[in-house]
Amino acid sequence: MSGRNEPLERIKSRRDAAVAAIVAGVPYVAWLGICFDRRGDELTAVLPFSDKLIGNPVLPAIHGGVTAAFLEIAATVELTWASIWDEVESGRMTPDASVPSPGPRLAKTIDFSVDYLRSGLPRDSYARARVVRLGRRYSSVQVEAWQDNRARPFAMANGHFLMPQGG
Repeated sequence: MSGRNEPLERIKSRRDAAVAAIVAGVPYVAWLGICFDRRGDELTAVLPFSDKLIGNPVLPAIHGGVTAAFLEIAATVELTWASIWDEVESGRMTPDASVPSPGPRLAKTIDFSVDYLRSGLPRDSYARARVVRLGRRYSSVQVEAWQDNRARPFAMANGHFLMPQGG
């Protein structure tokens, strides 16, 4: 159980394990190379640049499908993270990505709308999602992606998700 006397390192370890277990549930995260930087309860998705992500070599620009997948992954992971936060913090849930058992159940996408604001350049990209509504059956998330300057996103999205029933 989490409490005032629980060592900070154990709390951090449990949080990191929970994020790793969520990410392990999305098969193409590893292929894209996406990782998550966790600061407290805040997650930033990081898409390290790789030549395989280029869709238009003339510009060059990151493929629109890669951008959409990056945004959807960021939204799904943030939504799952927000939905299990209380259980992870209390110590009632201690997911472990290295154990071959089902991790936290992920929400299913109902719809996902992407606004491409400018070309994603051949460099690292970042995304943050914000849960707008966290319901038992239905949730909605907004997410934005940027590269060098967070105030200049290159893509934004809104998604609606069906929440897993029974936790």
